[in-house]
Amino acid sequence: MTLPALPTTRRTFLTGAAALTAVGYTAGAAAGTTAAGVPWARLTVLGTTDLHGNVFNWDYFKNAEFTNAAADDIGVAKVATLIEALRQRHRGEPVLTLDAGDTIQGTPLAYYYARIAPITEGGVHPMAKAMNLVGYDAAALGNHEFNYGIEHLRTFESQLDFPLLGANAVDPVTKRPVFPPYVVKELPLHNGVKVKVGILGLTNPGIAIWDKANVEGRMEFPGLVEQAKVFVPRLKAMGCDVVIVSAHSGADTSSSYGDALPYPENASTLVAEQVPDVDAILVGHAHKDIPQRFVRNQVTGRDVLLIEPLYWGMRVAVMDLRLELRGRRWRVAGATGQTLNSNTVAEHPAVAAAVREQHDTVVRYVNSVIGTSAAAMSAARAVVEDVPIIDFVNYVQADAVKAALPAQDAALPVLSIAAPFNRGASFPAGEVTVRDVAGLYIYDNTLLAVKVTGQQVKDYLEYSVRYFKAVTTIGPVPMSEVTNAVTPEAPNGTPDYNFDSVAGLDADLTYDIDLARPVGDRIRNLAYGGVLVAGPEQFVLAVNNYRQSGGGGFPHVKTAEVVYNRQVEIRQLLIDWVTEHGTIDPAQFASSDWRLVSGGSPITVS
Repeated sequence: MTLPALPTTRRTFLTGAAALTAVGYTAGAAAGTTAAGVPWARLTVLGTTDLHGNVFNWDYFKNAEFTNAAADDIGVAKVATLIEALRQRHRGEPVLTLDAGDTIQGTPLAYYYARIAPITEGGVHPMAKAMNLVGYDAAALGNHEFNYGIEHLRTFESQLDFPLLGANAVDPVTKRPVFPPYVVKELPLHNGVKVKVGILGLTNPGIAIWDKANVEGRMEFPGLVEQAKVFVPRLKAMGCDVVIVSAHSGADTSSSYGDALPYPENASTLVAEQVPDVDAILVGHAHKDIPQRFVRNQVTGRDVLLIEPLYWGMRVAVMDLRLELRGRRWRVAGATGQTLNSNTVAEHPAVAAAVREQHDTVVRYVNSVIGTSAAAMSAARAVVEDVPIIDFVNYVQADAVKAALPAQDAALPVLSIAAPFNRGASFPAGEVTVRDVAGLYIYDNTLLAVKVTGQQVKDYLEYSVRYFKAVTTIGPVPMSEVTNAVTPEAPNGTPDYNFDSVAGLDADLTYDIDLARPVGDRIRNLAYGGVLVAGPEQFVLAVNNYRQSGGGGFPHVKTAEVVYNRQVEIRQLLIDWVTEHGTIDPAQFASSDWRLVSGGSPITVS
């Protein structure tokens, strides 16, 4: 199966100068002399971030061209066209192209060449092919670079024509970076002189938690500010006129994990505020579109430009830095930023051709039939009611753990947690493909199990149901007025993936979630097999590695005794279960374990 031609009725695709005009890009003179006779020139820095394995404008889970409500397009093939047009526009001027991380995880294309036909056994990663053709100068490491293990990352790194930077990925003993911390570029200006640019790469400290199984004992991840304070002065001492930071860390300072991290998760603004001599920061990780933001450095009083292009290649960042010659050194005298939309341009033919065969292979793989479903199942309402498709995840996880428990724990009841990762996931009645199952579990988590008490299960659930807003009526209430509550850890609303429900394997774990009660006291009538859970009972709880390593800040599971950890990927576990059993029958696993109530009465959610 090949990628179909994009429909010409959707929008008009352009190239070159016409494309830049269409996306609103403007740039004035490239160089000159100020009124005071000071020579000046322009340095342009282009940037992407959070590409997440997207080369084509394609949704593998829908087996169709990607689309969203904003009519965005995605993928490196689109990005490449914009970047080529920008370079043509700035021909003869210094131009750098950077990325801010999260490159090799996020699509079946990335998964296939990590797990099904891994690049560690031969072959070139499709993202390496695509990004090499674009001609990046450097990229920062993202946290998702570590999902498939260090060997996979190092193999990917070896296939790139540019460095992967990570000043705060350090050896636990020497505390020295285990990836290049920076790269220095000398670029010719219009008059033959050169400007020396230092590019510093910083990644996310949360890697130590989220990928603990892959990095523990091998790498540590100190804070962005702390490492920038070490390396920015070093770059200036090397004679760098300009210092650009590529940071896989959001601009809106926060941590999703409260006190679980010693360093803030989103620290780009702190770097701008606290580290002198940073001129601009390409921001990643937060999946936001920030065309231009200025942050005042607390030491120098100078403004630092921050810019974050929208994820998956939807936008390309453009930083135009005005350099002025002060003495014998160039200095940044001003800056502007904007993000350009890739949805008006055609895919770059060279990038598309280089990756087409690998893409077609993955399309065939994800559309292969592996079983049948006895009934249609959907995750559309999984955030407000217990639906069979989430029960399926819990059943498969708990069943795998139960079969592998050591003898001393074999008699313990097994529970499982699952979150509604993708409200668009569904199984049709009839044939089920790899992409149907993969669309249900879109993350590359592995399965673990820990030993907990009944009280700890209740604590876990109380924490989970902070996801819901307070509701004092039995409805009907719109779904949007029930879900995604704002909390101190989630000022933009609690994401769906941080709402876990819990189910039992051999008996039902049942509970009410009373949204009329205060946060921390919402779980009512918690019972296992019809018997109220009193507190000291012991259970085995199947969780994913993200939760067990502290992701989301859920209580107890990080410190609980681990009784199962075989590094089995949950998505592949689900695929393998369907392949082996052939039929997905809700009668085997579906149950009504939880419900939303207000004052004890069931809530109707429209």
